[in-house]
Amino acid sequence: MLLYLVLMNTKLSLFPVGSEINKSGHLVIGGCDTLDLAAEYGTPLYVFDELTLRRQCRQFKAEFGKLYPGTNVLYASKAFLNRAVASIIKEEGLGLDVVSAGELGIAASVNFPMNSVYFHGNNKSAGELKEALEHRIGRIVVDNFGELKLLAGLAEEAGCIQDILLRITPGVDPHTHRHITTGTTGSKFGFPLFAAGEAVAQAMAASGLNLVGIHSHIGSQITEAGPYIEEIRVVLGFAADMREEHGFEMEELNIGGGFGVQYTLDAPAPPISVFSEAIIPALMNRCRELDMPLPGLTIEPGRALIARAGVALYSVGVIKEVAGQKRYTCIDGGMADNIRPALYGARYEAVAAGKMDSDETMLTDIAGKFCESGDILITGIKLPPVSAGDILAVPVCGAYSLPLASNYNASLKPAIVMACGGKSRLIRRRETIGDLTRNDLL
Repeated sequence: MLLYLVLMNTKLSLFPVGSEINKSGHLVIGGCDTLDLAAEYGTPLYVFDELTLRRQCRQFKAEFGKLYPGTNVLYASKAFLNRAVASIIKEEGLGLDVVSAGELGIAASVNFPMNSVYFHGNNKSAGELKEALEHRIGRIVVDNFGELKLLAGLAEEAGCIQDILLRITPGVDPHTHRHITTGTTGSKFGFPLFAAGEAVAQAMAASGLNLVGIHSHIGSQITEAGPYIEEIRVVLGFAADMREEHGFEMEELNIGGGFGVQYTLDAPAPPISVFSEAIIPALMNRCRELDMPLPGLTIEPGRALIARAGVALYSVGVIKEVAGQKRYTCIDGGMADNIRPALYGARYEAVAAGKMDSDETMLTDIAGKFCESGDILITGIKLPPVSAGDILAVPVCGAYSLPLASNYNASLKPAIVMACGGKSRLIRRRETIGDLTRNDLL
């Protein structure tokens, strides 16, 4: 029993800040018993802990700000954005990185300060760029020559001058999954270094554009500082070349995000300070080496802000034994609400939320309910013996699960609640059949 409780307390470290086991042996998040949440709101259910999200925002600002005052922290909203999350990000004083008119619209719906919004994307439409100009957003991150020409024309037509960053691909390998690597040569994102000089020249010649800096994002789920140091070395070297060739003075350096988080007990990720304490000296030393004024620094954490804040709750259905060799614990969600295991081979932990004090374990795969053999959420995990109706909780589900969710098999996207101080509030209702058919025409 003691060993099991130690294991459970270790697993608790993956859950939101302040999560605990109550006297009934139930998992508590944000002061709320997860079994009560599942009973009130149904499952699948995504629970976000407000304290954890706010704490992560404050830690990023503090850890970078104390070493490099004025560091601009943007939330990479593709990790997950809705109106409640956007409001918290605004209240915490962070900016926002958006990649679509939809994300921009969510920001506008909560009166997010538009001068703190940056617009990314490798294929922005004319309509999206016009909306960005109309909203007078802070920065448009220009990705390619086609966009550069289009935006220059739209800005001139609108009679405005838009601040921009140029996104370059520095050829840095962050040693992460190939599907989330973005800074290597041949990436679909940004100007390759051999063409980026011409992009600087064109941007500086455009009357409606004001080139204020360089953007570079090398990938996601990065768990070592080395790739960022190499990124800074390359990008600042490029900026120094552009100063000599075109008179370009870089006011802002945006190194993107991608700071890794811990999903499983055997794959730790470093604290924020490991990144800040490596990145800031690298930036200052490289500027000194190149005799370059220190630029403003922008970072764009997404997953690192919100992943740990989110927990998925599922109800157990069928327990299926296969030839005495395999056991499947089937849940009422799966790849429609979290496709990451099928898409990336992502790994998770899980607990039986109502049996946190049980020391009996069984080896099982947690299988989703959808018609794909690949719909396995977790392979080979030990749980207490569970039966139909028990609740499983999967931590670190706050990033990229919900944004990638689908209506596969005409499933309903889950409800989302925010928990804080023992109270919960619905921040997105569960979809209905009416939602599925609302846009259909006969």
